[in-house]
Amino acid sequence: LKNMISGAARAEAGLLVIDAKEGVRENSRRHGYLLSMLGIKQVAVCVNKMDLVDYSRDIFESIRDEYAEFLGRVDIAPVEFIPVSAREGDNIITNSERMAWFTGSSVLDVMDGFAKEPSRVDKPFRFPVQAIYKFTAQGDDRRIIAGRIDTGAVNVGDEVVFLPSQKRSRITTIEGFNLPTQTRAVAGRSTGFTLDEQIYITPGELMCRVDQPQAKVGTHLKVNIFWMSRQPMIKHKRYKLKLGSTRIPVWLREVITVLDASDLTTDSNKQQIDRHDVAECVLETLKPVAFDLSQDIAPTGRFVVIDNYEIAAGGVVLDTVHSATNRTLEGVRQREKNWDRSGITPEMRSERYKQRSTLVLICGPVGAGKKRLAKALEENLFRSGRSVYYLGLANNLLGDDMNVDQGGRRDEFLRRLGEVSHLFTDAGLILIATVSDLDEYELEMVKTLNRPNDCRVINVGANRFAEAKVDLQVDDLSDQAAAIQKIKDMLVQKKYLVEYYL
Repeated sequence: LKNMISGAARAEAGLLVIDAKEGVRENSRRHGYLLSMLGIKQVAVCVNKMDLVDYSRDIFESIRDEYAEFLGRVDIAPVEFIPVSAREGDNIITNSERMAWFTGSSVLDVMDGFAKEPSRVDKPFRFPVQAIYKFTAQGDDRRIIAGRIDTGAVNVGDEVVFLPSQKRSRITTIEGFNLPTQTRAVAGRSTGFTLDEQIYITPGELMCRVDQPQAKVGTHLKVNIFWMSRQPMIKHKRYKLKLGSTRIPVWLREVITVLDASDLTTDSNKQQIDRHDVAECVLETLKPVAFDLSQDIAPTGRFVVIDNYEIAAGGVVLDTVHSATNRTLEGVRQREKNWDRSGITPEMRSERYKQRSTLVLICGPVGAGKKRLAKALEENLFRSGRSVYYLGLANNLLGDDMNVDQGGRRDEFLRRLGEVSHLFTDAGLILIATVSDLDEYELEMVKTLNRPNDCRVINVGANRFAEAKVDLQVDDLSDQAAAIQKIKDMLVQKKYLVEYYL
């Protein structure tokens, strides 16, 4: 079944094979349902190993009638049922004299008759970003966005938008290895693009044309999913979603209904998804993802779920759910509800420490000098009599097994950072921390976890945030003392440092 899910991901037609000696089994029904779920309507059924049942017409027709009835219930109308013997070659290329009673087409003729889907060029442009390449040799300053065009076409000069970040630019060049200058690229082509404005994007984003219908963006996806792992899919467990070029943590949020694909019975009360179950459910991703509904654009509407490095499920996106709250916010609400508060109020701490607590989060690219600045800022504020603490990334409070650059666990590191920050700022301290390559969604997660206390963002070097997200931009650290003074001035202006004198 796992191989079938993987192989059918981009299929336009399918051959379902049934063992004539065994007849219609559970797996036969599951394969049929999966083709229906994936939207593959061009289907032929091959009843194989007819040589083992003496080419019996009665056995073939019994299997045909039983399976046709099941396929009709899942909205599949096979173009042909074909009795075959793959080993003997019967009815594979030409009709066999051993089954003169069969007057239908051979397998090859049926396959020749499958219709090619309408060109994907006519659909809205979809380009999952796989990688970004930067060249520096011989004065080459190109920044090439590479990937494969799933649908549509794009021309030099077209305005494009990247989802979910919503960043926009225009196509400057279309790149290809050892090719003449290109002005147009179409679906099915692996290619690269350069943009007229150097915006910061990451692999996993989806590039669309501004003048065409765009993909949907959300964190809560209503899906149909077929579960294949021996371990059930359960709530509150972290999985990985692979959709297009996106790789992102995902959780099972809600089970709407579960269907047994072998007999099409349903259960609306199950709270987990067991092996070989087909479920309509809601999945929640760590960050917003871009996608299409599977019936609109299949390549960006189909996905797989990974559990412990193995493909555990395949599925299709049915819709997006707008009203649901995210896991982080729900966790904070529950934490605040159960928080055993001290009798010392924030105002009392502020009066004692002559400051208001806040998290000073220093962001920017790797190698920008954030850590050196953070430690120097801590020392400067401490010598000024402030209650301040620098939280290093290797601090055991964040987990000595945490690696901020280890993509698979970065979300857990940021969760711990937000929770620990909440403790320090709740105690009235000014906490200083640094994180490299933070995006807007990760920043919002840290801010949410630190609530109801404040967070002030200092960006060092290249800025990947919207202006509203950054409290202070530091472009140059050549004069570190000047940078520290700017930060202190900002803290005074926003009334975090009380009775502070220059």
